Amino acid sequence: MSKVHITDTVLRDAHQSLLATRMRTEDMLPICDKLDAIGYWSLEMWGGATFDACIRFLKEDPWERLRQLRKALPNTQLQMLLRGQNLLGYRHYSDDVVRAFVERAAANGIDVFRIFDALNDVRNLQVSIEAVKKAGKHAQGAICYTISPVHSTAQFVDMARILQDMGCDSVAIKDMAGLLTPSASAELVKALVDALDVPVHLHSHSTAGLASMCQLKAVENGCRHIDTAISSLSGGTSHPPTESMVAAFRNTEYDSKLNLSALQEIGFYFFEVRKKYHQFESEFTGLDTRVQSNQVPGGMISNLANQLREQGALEHMNAVLEEIPRVRADLGYPPLVTPTSQIVGTQALLNVLSESRYQTITNEVKLYLQGKYGKPPAEVNASVRQQAIGNEDVITCRPADLLKPEMDRLRNEISELAETDEDVLTYAMFPDIGREFLQQRRDGTLTPEALEPLPGDTQDYCVAATEFNVSLHGENYHIKVTGTGHKMQEKRAFYINVDGTPEEVIVESLDQVVTNGGTEPPTTGSAKGSSRPKATAPGHVTTSMPGIIVEVLVKEGDSVAAGDPILITEAMKMETEVQAPITGTVKAVHVQKGDSVNPDEALVEIE
Repeated sequence: MSKVHITDTVLRDAHQSLLATRMRTEDMLPICDKLDAIGYWSLEMWGGATFDACIRFLKEDPWERLRQLRKALPNTQLQMLLRGQNLLGYRHYSDDVVRAFVERAAANGIDVFRIFDALNDVRNLQVSIEAVKKAGKHAQGAICYTISPVHSTAQFVDMARILQDMGCDSVAIKDMAGLLTPSASAELVKALVDALDVPVHLHSHSTAGLASMCQLKAVENGCRHIDTAISSLSGGTSHPPTESMVAAFRNTEYDSKLNLSALQEIGFYFFEVRKKYHQFESEFTGLDTRVQSNQVPGGMISNLANQLREQGALEHMNAVLEEIPRVRADLGYPPLVTPTSQIVGTQALLNVLSESRYQTITNEVKLYLQGKYGKPPAEVNASVRQQAIGNEDVITCRPADLLKPEMDRLRNEISELAETDEDVLTYAMFPDIGREFLQQRRDGTLTPEALEPLPGDTQDYCVAATEFNVSLHGENYHIKVTGTGHKMQEKRAFYINVDGTPEEVIVESLDQVVTNGGTEPPTTGSAKGSSRPKATAPGHVTTSMPGIIVEVLVKEGDSVAAGDPILITEAMKMETEVQAPITGTVKAVHVQKGDSVNPDEALVEIE
């Protein structure tokens, strides 16, 4: 068999990599008839960050997206990305939750499950693979490709043999950061093809500008399945363009036989769609050979930049990219892919923002160092582990072996809002935003007022003019308002161009922008009506970066010791324990669960 088979990522990884996963189902459905007629081996359209983005930002039911796309694409295999025992969340789930999720995903339309573990710990893939095979679907085991002193071609081949023995129908090289070079691709693919009886697939991002060449060398060495993205959502941190790769193999023994003209028509469609999401495009999603050093995957870069922008910390992006390899080495060289990319990336940001490295350590890093995500590829930094978890025992078994069945508990916790097991699983993946989503659905508030505004939307400008000039510190700027959130939102996003450069501000009303006249910047991320005092005393508890209060662990009058946990905050999808800076008595608590907080605010006062 010489024909090259194509998996197109346009409905999932392409817009996750370039547009912070913001594409809505309504922009996918109109082109589905043309996508379905192409003859792709599969369309990747679910999993990864899409589930999270659907309920967190788009207020869409991800299960309904799957059902709609299944109906609209009857002739094409639908593919999802599954994080093994992590499923689509950021922790390990019990085996009964994993089995229930796979069964429901298969029943709703998924044909191909690409299953990976962030640490390449095959123990974390076992139950997912078994569940996919039981459902009669295609189980694809994925090797997270990375470069480090402890990773090698021989090690990857050994892992591939184990995946095949576990029942995988194919094995994928998941080059999430675009680290492969043409020669490394040729070597690894040849070794895998020689060692395996099942097909080898190649997934690589174009971040370093090498992915197309890597795919060519892979195909020449026996790979017959490659991942591409339609041209208008390709390149940079996305994937090689579908049309280009089809053209490259045309009239050769590897000819995909796909219709280039039909693909080009699809490309024109997404060219127009992409314009709607320009505000979510990041300056960091283009070609960047620094990935060969920092190893940050494509999907993470755009989301990291967007999250940093929301946190008001985008100026720290380059420093974070430099710190990430250092944190990765301290943690035993994990491949950088969800959730380890978020774990490492968030800790790197905290290290950059704090006075000293690991002054604040996220809960996820602590769990990682306890072994609750699996076995790191190499030994971790002993001093960092000691600082994070002290003398606590490190587990050596499969982490999920320690988890009790969860489905019955989850059903009970969300029974008043869940109509199906799919709803229970939505709650399981993301308890807080899942509950909020299901509550809004029941209350009938999943309306345009609840939606994150699309950049470029012109709904509800409450002013006559949307362009004006301002003077700030002696400099003149031309401001053009290009989009706005709905007036019913407590904190509205306003999308503006400053001398032609897209920006985003969060304000209470557009009047604030106009009446300020450019002399005072709008508030960015502070809680509505916040009157918290500034953190000025040693006993004032604050946070290193903006976030949300997840839990308040103390009340007024409590006695605390320095280092005791006071608050749990969430920023960039990672939770951090905020500790007491001194020993004393809690004098005042200025926050409650759900509050937005900023650095330098006194959240709790201890004296």
